[in-house]
Amino acid sequence: MAPHFIFPQNLHALEEDTGDNRLTVLGPTSISSLRSSELEEFVKGYTSNYMTELFCIKGQKAFPESGKPQNCSHTLYAFLPSSSKVSYLAFLFFQTGVSFDLSDKELFCVEDQDVFDRVYSLVKCFASLTPSCKLNLVESLRSNLSVLLPNVDSLLRVSQNKDDDESLVIDRVASHRNAFKIYTFFLVHIVLAEQSNTSSNKSAKVVASRQKKQPVHAWNWEPQRGRILNLIANSLEINLSLLFGSSNPDENYLSFIVKNAFSMCEDVTLLKDLDTKDALCRTIGTCATKYHYTTQSCASILHLIHKYDFVVTHLADAVAGAEKKYADGSLAISLIREIGRANPKDYVKDTVGAENIGRFLVELADRLPKLISTNIGLLVPHFGGESYKIRNALVGVLGKLVAKAFNDVEGEVSSKSIRLRTKQAMLEILLERCRDVSAYTRSRVLQVWAELCEEHSVSIGLWNEVAAVAAGRLEDKSAFVRKSALNLLIMMLQHNPFGPQLRIASFEATLEQYNKKLNELGPHTSSEGDMDGLSTDNDACNGDGEVDDVGAEGVSKEHHNSLSDSCLPYVEDGIGQKDSSVPDVGNLEQTRTLVASLEAGLRFSKCVSATMPNLVQLMASSSATDVENTILLLMRCRQFQIDGSEACLRKMLPLVFSQDKSIYEAVENAFVTIYVRKNPVETAKNLLNLAIDSNIGDLAALEFIVGALVSKGDITDSMISALWDFFCFHVSGTTAEQSRGALSVLCMAAKSYSGVLTSHLQDIIDIGFGRWAKVEPLLARTACVALQRLSDDDKKKLVSSNGSRIFGILESLVTGFGLQENIWYAAADRAIAAIYTIHPTPETLAAELVKRSLNYVFDRSGGDEFQNDIDFATSNALDTVQVTKLSRYLFVVSHVAMNQLIYIESCVRKIQRMNAKKEKMIAEGQNDHSNSTMPLDAQKNNSINAELGLAASADAILDTLSERAEKEIISGGSTGKNLIGHCAPFLSKLCRNFSLMQKYPELQASGMLALCRLMIIDADYCDANLQILFTVVESAQSEAVRSNCTIALGDLAVRFPNLLEPWTENMYARLRDPSVSVRKNAVLVLSHLILNDMMKVKGYINEMAMRLEDEDERISNLAKLFFNELSKKGSNPIYNLLPDILGKLCNQNLNSECFCNIMQFLIGSIKKDKQMEALVEKLCNRFCGVTDVRQWEYISYCLSQLAFTEKSMKKLMESFKTYEHVLSEDSVMDHFRSILNKGKKFAKPELKACIEEFEEKINKFHVEKKEQEFTAKNAQAHQQKIDSMESFTATKKDGEESAESEIAEDGEVTDQSSEEVTEFSHDSKDAKSVEGEECSHASSEVTEPEPCDGEVQSHRPR
Repeated sequence: MAPHFIFPQNLHALEEDTGDNRLTVLGPTSISSLRSSELEEFVKGYTSNYMTELFCIKGQKAFPESGKPQNCSHTLYAFLPSSSKVSYLAFLFFQTGVSFDLSDKELFCVEDQDVFDRVYSLVKCFASLTPSCKLNLVESLRSNLSVLLPNVDSLLRVSQNKDDDESLVIDRVASHRNAFKIYTFFLVHIVLAEQSNTSSNKSAKVVASRQKKQPVHAWNWEPQRGRILNLIANSLEINLSLLFGSSNPDENYLSFIVKNAFSMCEDVTLLKDLDTKDALCRTIGTCATKYHYTTQSCASILHLIHKYDFVVTHLADAVAGAEKKYADGSLAISLIREIGRANPKDYVKDTVGAENIGRFLVELADRLPKLISTNIGLLVPHFGGESYKIRNALVGVLGKLVAKAFNDVEGEVSSKSIRLRTKQAMLEILLERCRDVSAYTRSRVLQVWAELCEEHSVSIGLWNEVAAVAAGRLEDKSAFVRKSALNLLIMMLQHNPFGPQLRIASFEATLEQYNKKLNELGPHTSSEGDMDGLSTDNDACNGDGEVDDVGAEGVSKEHHNSLSDSCLPYVEDGIGQKDSSVPDVGNLEQTRTLVASLEAGLRFSKCVSATMPNLVQLMASSSATDVENTILLLMRCRQFQIDGSEACLRKMLPLVFSQDKSIYEAVENAFVTIYVRKNPVETAKNLLNLAIDSNIGDLAALEFIVGALVSKGDITDSMISALWDFFCFHVSGTTAEQSRGALSVLCMAAKSYSGVLTSHLQDIIDIGFGRWAKVEPLLARTACVALQRLSDDDKKKLVSSNGSRIFGILESLVTGFGLQENIWYAAADRAIAAIYTIHPTPETLAAELVKRSLNYVFDRSGGDEFQNDIDFATSNALDTVQVTKLSRYLFVVSHVAMNQLIYIESCVRKIQRMNAKKEKMIAEGQNDHSNSTMPLDAQKNNSINAELGLAASADAILDTLSERAEKEIISGGSTGKNLIGHCAPFLSKLCRNFSLMQKYPELQASGMLALCRLMIIDADYCDANLQILFTVVESAQSEAVRSNCTIALGDLAVRFPNLLEPWTENMYARLRDPSVSVRKNAVLVLSHLILNDMMKVKGYINEMAMRLEDEDERISNLAKLFFNELSKKGSNPIYNLLPDILGKLCNQNLNSECFCNIMQFLIGSIKKDKQMEALVEKLCNRFCGVTDVRQWEYISYCLSQLAFTEKSMKKLMESFKTYEHVLSEDSVMDHFRSILNKGKKFAKPELKACIEEFEEKINKFHVEKKEQEFTAKNAQAHQQKIDSMESFTATKKDGEESAESEIAEDGEVTDQSSEEVTEFSHDSKDAKSVEGEECSHASSEVTEPEPCDGEVQSHRPR
């Protein structure tokens, strides 16, 4: 009988002599000393042909039959040369190879000492074997073990046979056991050795594989590895008790298997192979569950999970596989118990381990939901831990359990009730966790709720509560929480149980009908009780807590479990008809359930509709994810017809101007999804309706996006044709307003491609200025815009064919009175612009417009008299003139002047382009033709021009002419004033006449607008009238006038910055205007000037900061946007402006809340650590010289809002002397304590100790300062008491003296008052002495002095 094999600590330990009866290696072979051919024969064995060829010498053959040389062999050995003797001896020893022995002999031959030693030698040097040798050895060992495993079952039959000798049976079992162990041991070490070799030579193999192809018969290790490990896993699943004599194998064998299985799990390449991974998982699960190796396996599993993140999923598979195979969850329960026992503080330090443990729990809950649900109580206490990663994981676990652990409907009623209560408790925890202190956990909870909604695991009774939580989280301060809330609402809409239409009016109408039906069926029952019954009553709910199909059918015949992700078009249906007959859904209980479902749907619709204001705010968020997800939610709301969603979607249009590419793409995709359809007519109708209903800002955004879509081809030619059909009234039922909308969209498209308008020039004239213009007055204005968008060729064609008619129409628009007053200004604006765009000499026609407008106002003969009346401000100044006509005249004059300026600039640019093109052609000509071919005179002229700089002088001449032309618009040339120049002095005098302007507000609005336009044109005129402008902008009663002037100030600042620079303070003063519109325009104007570097940020920026807390939300948002954009410029100017803003705001009459909000926002825009550190020093230094307690509180608050680092904490402690005098105030101390508490969170142990020491120091200083203040206060009160007593004593003495004088005159009189005064004086001295002692001990006890009303009380010692 062979010695027993015992698993050693390692492979090399087999060579050690242990002294006991165990199988060890006695004669190992040095594999490294063998040549390749010898190694092949050592593994495989010799062939007969090779032996014959090798040992046939001089015609003699020798085939020894044993290991010892025979007589013939000795004779042969004597004749061999020395070089062949070694091979001969090897032949004598190696009669057969290892593979041959393992395959030819019995399975137990591996326990023979000779075979065991040779196999050991090969396994030891396995990495150095050739591929063929490796393959032969592995196949031999693996095949023998695979044959051995079925033989184990035959041992049971042998042992039951009484005829066999018992000793033989024992020996046979021992041989099986030995062979089983040996094969397992060697195969496992082959896997370890080859894997180690593969990992170390991985880079070398990659290089080799690039250089040449692998041979056909190369060693392919991966399939062999999978087969070996699966074989070992299979060996664990047989009845090993027949081999080991007990239910469990010996500890030595299990320890070897488990240890190496876990060590292999540390290699990520092994786990990537599916067969290998499955084998390792089966091995771990079987050892831990079947053989009760749970404790050690738990420790190893947790160690791996803490250390490696890639093992989490695979180990969860192993645990779940063991539970399903053996119906034993002991391993999973042990792991949960160990995780639950862990100290929550350990997870705070080990963040990687906490994340891996959390993932493992979620994976385990996904695979074993019922088992985890019964043991979840072990994990719930970790919700109180500080590690948000563990809380995130537990939230995910609860989500998996709610979705999967309670789906079965079998079981008793009591067990169902218990499971429902358990599920309800989990849902309550999930709702509670929505208010977690960590934003990551709040976000994760919302994600879990979204997953539950997608899997239909949320009951109708809980649906509205979840919706309310999601709506509330839209205002969360964290961006990713808001993102999760938006996604949750999207998911709730997509999987809502109430139907595809969620209009409030439709729900109310249907609910009213079924309430009547319910009243007819039985007594009225409160709807709230019915709603509660949806989530708790077993009759109304199934096992998942969901409402039965009765209620769902009442709301929607077909339940849309999953709607398309794209925003589908919806059809405007009428509100539910209030028909007296409603479908009968059944008995009283079913009708009651349906009513409760309808009420839940109504509440859900109202809840989502109430979020629209928040969604509008989120579209203005600085976070791109907020904007993108908000747009997605609004699209989903529109799909389900949520009230207010259509109007909110309109407000996304201005976002096309966003510089963030992702936001622009989101808006564009939403626009295409909502408004662009496959049907061209439907697309055209959507676009023209959008143009009709949009305001000026939305129209600009719509023009931008339509132009982009035309360029990209998303708006096709067929859609353009459909728009023309609407404009030309080819579509039946088209209104004049729709025609105007279609033309507006066509004008927008023409901005990108002017050829859009080419084919319908005559239609634009006939319809745009024809009879339909009287029906829709704005149609003429839109037609003027279309004329401006024509291409150059179309303009020439139009002027040549219909020039006189077009210009006559435009002139009548400006000078006629056919349009309403509010529409005329817009039409005249575009008409004059169209004249300057298409007329070859627009100044001639413009002059005629001005003259004709002047004639309409008053006769030329009366013009001088009217101007004299204006000069003297007579009461009958406007008696002979209509205000409307004069306002129109001023508008025409000023607008013609402005367009003349634009025309001059366009002419200059045109000349510059022509010159640049000419120079480019000359340069290209010089390159194409060599100097030899160019005429000599031309070469000479070019060189002379270059030397003299004639090109530069031509540009200077052009600039001079341009300036002169602009000057002549108002000031005129050498011959005197021109047409507009005659009007300029009159306009100035008219605007200076404040009494006249107040009497006619419309005239003031028109006059000031004209004045501002003329000031923009001419610098001298601007300088002369700036005083008038600022006077009007400050004192005008009309908000419109002040707003217009504020906007004009921005234009003036751009054109003449030097003239406006002294008036900077007055421009900032508009931010304090009582009118909301004026303040809003002031914010917009100043933002534009500052952000575009047209105005320097001076000492008045605090006015803009105060607008952060403006009572109007729109202004507040604009101010926030301004400071956000300002913080992105350079090195963040807010950092330099903050101290100045702080100083100015401290002196403003602001309440504390407004100040704190303003400074919190400004400080939050500073992100750099260096700037924060510098601010700490600056703010600390501001305490010096400040005596106002309120300013101390403000400065300390600003300090508490800074993001402190280690350096800034040290600076704060070093600057103690600058603020030690302010620590007596409690509010200041609270801010400093807040700073120190924040510092402790990120501080290292050394810094934390310093912070704690510093905290003790300032606390002690604070107490001392408070005592000093109380002492000083007490002393002051005492001094006041003494002064009052002395004055009282002096008064008494004066009374005594007057009494004595009376006695001297009238005789002796006994006076009791003198004795009382004497007694009082003694008492006073006693009181002084007592109170003096009290003051000396004021540091130990402070007493508040009581007020005395003319009487001093002293406490005498008894």
